[in-house]
Amino acid sequence: MPFRDRDDAGRRLADALGAYAGEAAVVYALPRGGVPVAAHIAERLKAPLDLVLVRKIGVPYQPELAMGALADGGAPIIVRNEDVIAAAEVTESVFQAVCARERAEIERRREAYLGGRARPDPAGKLAIVVDDGVATGATTRAALRAVRALHPRKLILAIPVAPTDALAALRREADAIVCLEHYRDFGAIGFFYENFHQVDDEEVIAILDRFTPLS
Repeated sequence: MPFRDRDDAGRRLADALGAYAGEAAVVYALPRGGVPVAAHIAERLKAPLDLVLVRKIGVPYQPELAMGALADGGAPIIVRNEDVIAAAEVTESVFQAVCARERAEIERRREAYLGGRARPDPAGKLAIVVDDGVATGATTRAALRAVRALHPRKLILAIPVAPTDALAALRREADAIVCLEHYRDFGAIGFFYENFHQVDDEEVIAILDRFTPLS
């Protein structure tokens, strides 16, 4: 088992990113599971912690299967997995209906997590996007594109574990990738954690309060 829990993964990623200490940086977590991982990196680099709000667009009858992803931004960023859409025979109207539902959840999370918090500006700085792992890569691609649109000087993806083939595609989206473990035979992210508990809204808010208290 590569990681005991998300705290273990976060500490190990923070060690791997130690060369960036002292640089002006912003750490972006994908909620909810990426937040406890990212907190260790933000602490180590003495950087502000923010969120990049992304939702998987799941196939209606198999919601864990991503047919795309939606990221919050100035304009919503949608990543489509056309092969999954075709194989699942999902019509455009169904795809857009799922998008609308996930957009509503992003808006709920934005208000719950970020309402009233000052948000850092990453323009011209190092931006580090963090999650607790990568599965298909759709949500990660959407997150990277959303942060790229904020004009950081350099965009880094930091993840504990990912499928080997997904990393190849993600290298086109990030300037650098720090990935501690990757496997050709992958399965689910939770397989690589001894403790992969569900992170709830309260845990996310408590971590954010340590970095950016409500004004």
